[in-house]
Amino acid sequence: MEHRFSIAFILFVIASITDFLDGYIARKHNLITDFGKLMDPLADKVLMCGGFVLLVELDMMPGWVVVAILAREFLMTGLRLVAAAEGKVLAAENLGKHKTVWQIITVLYFLLALAASEPLFGWLTPFFDWKITSVAVLGQILIYLSLALTILSGWNYIRKNRGVITEW
Repeated sequence: MEHRFSIAFILFVIASITDFLDGYIARKHNLITDFGKLMDPLADKVLMCGGFVLLVELDMMPGWVVVAILAREFLMTGLRLVAAAEGKVLAAENLGKHKTVWQIITVLYFLLALAASEPLFGWLTPFFDWKITSVAVLGQILIYLSLALTILSGWNYIRKNRGVITEW
């Protein structure tokens, strides 16, 4: 399919924007619910897992990085589920939100790099040919920044919610 990466990029942009708007509207109009506190992070994980698995499949991201990211995501989801079973809701934290933003930027960067090989986004090819913005440089920086934020936010989340773990 001639425009598959362009379509993937556009769909990922739309999904990312609607995710942001959903949270923004909920906070602005005080429509925050326990269901939303549980489901919003889960929807983020589904979106990001799909993007990262695609990048591994296309050999653009090391599999071990994605395994580390997914392990953190599933661990946090498990922690939230255990807390929910005890009647507690563990909402997302700011560091986790920054992590998600950088993960989204990372996936968007790679999808756009792929889309630049297609007619719709071909005009961006010189951007990805420039050494500093190439997949080999900027792409790697984004991968390891996302990984570092993922690990740091996971550690911080466990540290702040260790009471849920010790109650097991």
